[in-house]
Amino acid sequence: MKNILILCTANSARSILGEAILAKLGVGRVRAFSAGSTPRGTPNPDGIALLKEYGHETSGLRSKSWDEFDGADAPKMDVVITVCDNAAGESCPIWPGAPVQAHWGIPDPAGHGETPEERRIAFAETYRLLEMRITALMALPFEEMNPKDLKVALNTIGRLEGATDLAIAYAI
Repeated sequence: MKNILILCTANSARSILGEAILAKLGVGRVRAFSAGSTPRGTPNPDGIALLKEYGHETSGLRSKSWDEFDGADAPKMDVVITVCDNAAGESCPIWPGAPVQAHWGIPDPAGHGETPEERRIAFAETYRLLEMRITALMALPFEEMNPKDLKVALNTIGRLEGATDLAIAYAI
């Protein structure tokens, strides 16, 4: 089992969606986690509603600091993926075990839309983009890949449809 941490600044929308999708699609292969540099404290209710609608278990999802994952007693991460450009540009902790790091920049759905349906559509699009990337990750034999090849593959996945300019330009 590989430990994969998905980071976003607030850990309330994209990273929470990513954690839930990864936990579901990666069952038996990965343990999914999410965190943020400046956590909002609670997951975005529109994201939680969409996850429930799509059949995800949400009771364990919470907005938390990445500090929970840099201590000696924290689970050792094998892969760390940033999903927002702000988090990609921040000075991240030194992760124990030197995990493979990649950037999958996707636009933030939070704050988009005036009506509940417009917000749902924004979150559904973010979900679709994350699911596409996580499905591509699950198609890889990542358990057997060396760190350099895994990093190249992860960054290639990060440049799929809907990627931010930073994700497209992210160095290999």
